[in-house]
Amino acid sequence: MKLIFNSYRPFKIACSSCGLFLLALSFCFTGFGQSPVIKTEADTTQIRIGEQIQLKITVEADSAAQVIFPEGQTFSPLETVEAFKTDTNRVNDRMILQKIYALTQFDSGQYVVPIQRIEIDGAGYFTDSLMVAVGTVPVDTTTQKMYDIKPLIQVEKNNTAFWIKLLVSILVLGLLGWIIYRVFFKKKPLTQEEKEAILPPYDRALMELKRLENSRYLIQDEYKKYYSELTAIVRAYLEEEVHISALESTTQQLIEKIELLKDAGELNLEEDTINQFNKILQTADLVKFAKSKPPTNVAENDRLVLEQIVTKTHEAIPEPDEEELMQREEYLLELARQKRKKKRRQYGIAALIVVLLSLGSLAVYMGPQNFWDTVSGNPTKKLLEKDWVSSTYGFPPISLESPEVLLREYKELSAEEKEKIREQHIFEYSNPDALFKIGTKSTVLAQPEEPDYEKTLEQVLKDLGEAGARNLITKQEEFTTQTGVKGIKVYGRGTFSLPESNESERGQYAIYLFGGNGFQQVIVLTWQDDDPYAEEIIDRIQNSLEVKTEA
Repeated sequence: MKLIFNSYRPFKIACSSCGLFLLALSFCFTGFGQSPVIKTEADTTQIRIGEQIQLKITVEADSAAQVIFPEGQTFSPLETVEAFKTDTNRVNDRMILQKIYALTQFDSGQYVVPIQRIEIDGAGYFTDSLMVAVGTVPVDTTTQKMYDIKPLIQVEKNNTAFWIKLLVSILVLGLLGWIIYRVFFKKKPLTQEEKEAILPPYDRALMELKRLENSRYLIQDEYKKYYSELTAIVRAYLEEEVHISALESTTQQLIEKIELLKDAGELNLEEDTINQFNKILQTADLVKFAKSKPPTNVAENDRLVLEQIVTKTHEAIPEPDEEELMQREEYLLELARQKRKKKRRQYGIAALIVVLLSLGSLAVYMGPQNFWDTVSGNPTKKLLEKDWVSSTYGFPPISLESPEVLLREYKELSAEEKEKIREQHIFEYSNPDALFKIGTKSTVLAQPEEPDYEKTLEQVLKDLGEAGARNLITKQEEFTTQTGVKGIKVYGRGTFSLPESNESERGQYAIYLFGGNGFQQVIVLTWQDDDPYAEEIIDRIQNSLEVKTEA
């Protein structure tokens, strides 16, 4: 069954002569503009609880007209389930727009779909109202057996997610440990150069002289390179073993330094050995600077002589005395201290890398914002994640879940209030760090009368203002608890004063008003704006909220 309502009705002409004139005039100007036509069409006016009706609004207007359909829950007391996309058609110079709304209701009764305002080029046009009957679903208890509620069944907790997380964590930490071990602690095999570098000066000098013997310098007639490397090996040895500046000294200066050490008794070399060394150094100078070229056998013999000089020099160094041994021991202790310091630095860097990588992995796993709020100790996150308390407050009772228990507040009633109020119970919880507050007030009236919600709301807003709230934006809607108790919800945003401070912060509030014959219940919530954890707390409190319908 479809019902069609046409909200556009042409007016009647009072005077026939005038009517004929206007009719003729309308034919003349038909092409210049016509009034919009609005039709309301419903597929049915009788549904059962939870079923839907399809309400179609059709607007016929000029092709250039701007049409705005109603949005949101404007069909109350029916609930808008879905607003479908607007369908547009054109017929000549006219535009036909159709929009379908799916509506439903979960309580039986007769309901009127209210008049809807359609805005066309800034002007308002209205649809017709519609009566809808919502019936209950019949239950046949003669053919359908009734069964008791089944008992609770113990279900084992599924720990699959936990074991997966644990395995991933172990793998990540194992990989980090392996990388740190490879980078910082595993001893890498020494290269040939490193092995030679850690040899004693005497052994290293002999090895380098043997390597020079097997070189191809003399075969390739490269005497300059041969003698340069030959003298450099011996000079480096003297500098390390005898502790004289041999590499930067000329031949004469080096011989003078050796003779001084000999005279001082610090180097027991024979004079003949010093003269041989001086002669080879002079030959090397001639080769390097005068382009002299000694016979090959002389060059080879010079290498053998220097090898013997290195050995004699090594043997000529006297044994260190007690002071030198002490200095050497201090030197070794200093080396050990530096080595330990280097190890500690490596351990510190490794630990820092482990911590940073662990924190980074945790941040990726938890999400950057959630991770930061956890590390910084976000107060509303702490409230959300702690063990909540489910309790009943006052009389008539108000039941809700909250992060903390609400504490009783005592307020002295004025003489005027005592005439209207028989008893009153106030409970509050406030967290200044989270800018979060919960308050409940249960009132038993002195007379069996309906509560004045407007006056109560005015008093609550006044109390918020005295607490420092400013520029409160107020919205109102009907609120229904999980058990079907209906009340009023007033909510909005504003500026709230920070505790013990002259500063203020943007925040939100919600006021829930319930009541009946001779009693009233009020719940007030305030929290910081743009706080996702506070929003979750408010949703949880709101979903747990229950009140009695009579005192």
